[in-house]
Amino acid sequence: MYVRLLAGAALALMLSATPALAMTADQMKAFAAVRAFVSGLNRGDLRAAAAVCASPSSVLDDFPPHAWQGPTACGDWARGYLQANKDAGVTHPDVTLLTPWHVAITGDRGYVVVPANYRYLANGKPGLEAGSIFTVALKRVGRGWRITAWAWAQH
Repeated sequence: MYVRLLAGAALALMLSATPALAMTADQMKAFAAVRAFVSGLNRGDLRAAAAVCASPSSVLDDFPPHAWQGPTACGDWARGYLQANKDAGVTHPDVTLLTPWHVAITGDRGYVVVPANYRYLANGKPGLEAGSIFTVALKRVGRGWRITAWAWAQH
């Protein structure tokens, strides 16, 4: 266990040492929507996180049923996330976004790929998913951005 935590910490250090991606104003605004989604999750405010999602949207994640689609996909995923955490004894979840690998804007569409670390307590013991990948598709809506699809890949 100690070796896994040490290896995870080393990977997190390597990923956090990635040079900053120079972003345009549009890229920063799109990435701000991704950060707002994660911020809502970290605060335990799943409604705020889901509010960043477009309707309809799609979600892929590593717990069953693994895929959510439609006008309430993000909210449906949030309910599943709470239940999966409860079933696994997971508390205090916290996602840290690292330096994005890719932020692309084409017209009113955006695409973000960002490594992330997920820390939590599992039955009171610290857990870490270091170097996970959060991939997000976005659409510009008015002056802001909404998530149209996202996927989480555990490393």
